[in-house]
Amino acid sequence: GPVETEALGARLAERLGPGDVVVLRGEVGAGKTTLIRGACRALGVEEPVTSPTFRLGQPYRGRLPVAHLDLYRLQGIEDEDPALLDDYLTADAVAFVEWPAAAETELGRPAFVIRLGHAGGDSRRIEIAAP
Repeated sequence: GPVETEALGARLAERLGPGDVVVLRGEVGAGKTTLIRGACRALGVEEPVTSPTFRLGQPYRGRLPVAHLDLYRLQGIEDEDPALLDDYLTADAVAFVEWPAAAETELGRPAFVIRLGHAGGDSRRIEIAAP
């Protein structure tokens, strides 16, 4: 459920450092932002963590900078400004990217790939891979 998903995000944050990118895949409502919220809290972010669905991303301040991107509305990045992601994918920040398909090559090799899915009720199925 949501509490366990946030706790998993907090445990994941312990393994992240500057420059790491985490991509999250899963249908709408599967818990991507919930997991990111838990990671952000563990990284010292105190402000509300919500999905940046209607904008490209949201930067946060914690023990180190955190960027939360949602690329759902992008079909691809080739027709966009080449510097579109530069403010978010920085060497000093941890970046969490929801719906990463539009920018796979620009994201490089992620530290973790997380797949979330509904498992009935409030339950979720979560798979974490370190490619």
